[in-house]
Amino acid sequence: MALNCRRHRVQCFLCRLALRRIIRTAPEDPVRNQQLENEKLSGETDEPMQPVFDGKRFSYPQGASLASHTDVLRWALTRKPARWPGNLINPPAEPVVQRVSDEGLRLTFVNHSTVLVQGGGVNLLTDPVYSSRVSPFSFAGPRRHRAPGVALDALPKIDAVLISHTHYDHMDIPTLQRIQARDNPLMVSPLGSAQILNRNGVSRTMEMTWWEQHSLNEQCQLTMVPAMHWTSRMPGKENTSLWGGYILHLPGGAVYFAGDTGYASGQHFRQARQRLGPFRCALLPIGAYEPRWFMKPQHMNPAEAVQAFTDLEACYALGIHFGTFQLTDEAHDAPVAALQRALQASGLSGERFRTLENGGAWNVP
Repeated sequence: MALNCRRHRVQCFLCRLALRRIIRTAPEDPVRNQQLENEKLSGETDEPMQPVFDGKRFSYPQGASLASHTDVLRWALTRKPARWPGNLINPPAEPVVQRVSDEGLRLTFVNHSTVLVQGGGVNLLTDPVYSSRVSPFSFAGPRRHRAPGVALDALPKIDAVLISHTHYDHMDIPTLQRIQARDNPLMVSPLGSAQILNRNGVSRTMEMTWWEQHSLNEQCQLTMVPAMHWTSRMPGKENTSLWGGYILHLPGGAVYFAGDTGYASGQHFRQARQRLGPFRCALLPIGAYEPRWFMKPQHMNPAEAVQAFTDLEACYALGIHFGTFQLTDEAHDAPVAALQRALQASGLSGERFRTLENGGAWNVP
């Protein structure tokens, strides 16, 4: 036995010598060397981003997106919100189709971050919100300034609902209860959030974490991806559940749904592209961004959304998260105007990165 051990040590020593010789004589890889240098300078690596979890709360790996109590108070005392019209009128809605088969892709913008995504015979709904207020109270909190563009009962049968996080404008319990009673779809949400749904009678749920994949059927697979945001439903419960976006892998190409996110360094967009792209279309938030000193860590402005579109290398994009609820200080029409300016400054066509009125539909090329 001792002889075998000595023989094993000699073999290991010879292997190490051979390995050193290979390393010394291996040709330089300038592309990889430059990649490593860029990673060193930017702090980015090829390793997939993972949420930080301390046993109680989640956080984004590159810094906090949760505002301090001091910043919240400063914003409350100094904010100068634009005045929104009491009720904004929608144009006539586009016809609702029941299914889109094969490689077709149809997006119907209902309101805010609610988009009906249809492709491969599957109907998916993102962050559905139909309530008159996005708040724990029926008498206070951000109220609706524009009706949903498609009535809930006019929607086709929904196969799955994608919930990005637990904020009231994204996890609207009364709406989810109505959808469950009507269609009983799978409700997909981030880690730690299904208990909120279950307590409220929404029972067919599934939780996911960043980079986790799930097959809805042979035509559609989901991947949850990172976002820079935070989440809470009541004081003291901040970040006890995760947040994120989703990639929908459909026969006609992948669709990226960002959920709510700041831009940060843009690494979460670039990693999504590197690992799961290319994307046929990206659903990117463009509203709720002023003042920048306060909102930047949690919400992109339109210029950052254009940069995210570039990072993702998506063929097309649809702007979401604007024009229905006044969550921050900019005017109701500011996001669309700022998006057009940002596209023009970047030399990109408005036909590639579009916005729709509530109820508008787009058959994506």
